[in-house]
Amino acid sequence: MSIFHAFYFLSYTATTTGFGEVPYAFTDAQRMWVTFSIYLTIIAWLYAIGKILTLIQDPAFKQALSSHTFDRAVRRMKDPFYIVCGHGDTGSMLVRAMVQRGRHAVVIDYDPDRINDLELADLTLHVPGLLGDASVSRHLKASGLLHPLCRGVVALTDDEEANLKIAITSKLLNPDLPVICRAHTRATEDNMGSFGTDHIINPFDAFGERLGLALRSPGLYLLREWLTSVPGSSLQEPVHPPKGTWILVGFGRFGKAVRRAMVAQGLSTVVIEINPSSAGCDGPCVEGRGTEADTLRLAGIDQAVGLVAGTEQDTNNLSVIMTARDLKPDLFMVARQNHCDNQDLFHAAQPALVMRSSEMIVESILAHLGNPLLARFLELSLGHGDAWANELLSRISGVTDERVPEVWRVHVTAKEAPALHALIREGFPVTLGGLLEAGQARYAFLNCVPLMLCRKGEEVLTPSEDALIEHGDRLLLCGRTRAADYLHHLLRDHRALRYLVTGDNRPDGWIWRMLGMGRPEATAGRDR
Repeated sequence: MSIFHAFYFLSYTATTTGFGEVPYAFTDAQRMWVTFSIYLTIIAWLYAIGKILTLIQDPAFKQALSSHTFDRAVRRMKDPFYIVCGHGDTGSMLVRAMVQRGRHAVVIDYDPDRINDLELADLTLHVPGLLGDASVSRHLKASGLLHPLCRGVVALTDDEEANLKIAITSKLLNPDLPVICRAHTRATEDNMGSFGTDHIINPFDAFGERLGLALRSPGLYLLREWLTSVPGSSLQEPVHPPKGTWILVGFGRFGKAVRRAMVAQGLSTVVIEINPSSAGCDGPCVEGRGTEADTLRLAGIDQAVGLVAGTEQDTNNLSVIMTARDLKPDLFMVARQNHCDNQDLFHAAQPALVMRSSEMIVESILAHLGNPLLARFLELSLGHGDAWANELLSRISGVTDERVPEVWRVHVTAKEAPALHALIREGFPVTLGGLLEAGQARYAFLNCVPLMLCRKGEEVLTPSEDALIEHGDRLLLCGRTRAADYLHHLLRDHRALRYLVTGDNRPDGWIWRMLGMGRPEATAGRDR
């Protein structure tokens, strides 16, 4: 075999062309042309494949492809959903909590790592994620702002201006859509409220109010914690913050909110701030970080009853707690946790109260999104005292086995409670106690505590068991996990509910009704 023949043979075998010389053996000229054609085409398709691979790796192409996939996923949404702007610590926690409650969400975030985390998250429901700036109107519209199944927008980005623009854009393009925003300053809150933002959540003010509530009424504080925590988790133990002089380490937005709450309760405070003049300290103040024993002694830790470590650095807050505990072990400690990754450290430090802004925001949002009646109940409960709260707490703990209860709403309509609605329409008087007794008779563990009854503008907290249920009533109940599902099933089972409430075991089939079988005795049914 000559060198040319060897080159020809290697060319069509190495390039996987692999043909035979048919129907007759080629001449050398034909073999030369075949070799030239092989290399010409091979170079062409290698170049094409290289360009295709480069295009696939191009960020712009990836963004276009993901945007197309996202648009298609939003268009195909069949269930009500919420738009969550921002997938940081708070946003990811909110999305996971919503999915656990069976609610759908759509996420927008400008950070590709956060979108990747969303795609890798182990969620039971698919949550589409868009990489982009949530304050841009076209991104909000692409996320379903004008979709008929969109139920609200939640702005949780790290930028206050972006949250403000999201709220404005949502209210201008879809005025009837509820908007919930996070804000960290009073100026942003006022600006958001000026154009009708439905709910504005400031975690610092919210914690200050909760701490003030714990100082004023520990029972009401514990009731709020039980009803807003994650269902199924362990119930929080009662806390009793002492009254006296408190040391506040850090006088930023958080420290000022806590100080306002303490001043409202008539407590005296001493502030430790590294830069008192710029922080605007207007009371007793000590310059320093608070991590040194000398600074804490100068602030009067020997006479103080409590300490709040509220700087923006978790390391400093932990250091303050450890130093203060060495100086005065019985001091009531309150700590601010800024990052979720440090939860184990704060758990090991064991402060009496921990302020986690992400959890507070998520709890407030879930209260508004999942059950607006709960937010109203908590608001009305502030008008009651500790005795009322402690009695309700004992009733709740008696039916939930020391677990955080599930809170749900029952709307007495033909759509949401058809069996109960039909029973009332037939003229049977159904009391609240009778309904709960029927639920417990059907499911032994379905113990519920009624929290509120709403009827035509009238709101009654902890209604009595003798209260008659009427059409259009809205009931707020709490009980064990999954109790809501069983009660919901009972309110749709006409035969079971009628029998449990009235003693009437009437068959549902029309043939049996025509034959008159199972006809109830009116007197016996009414007496029952």
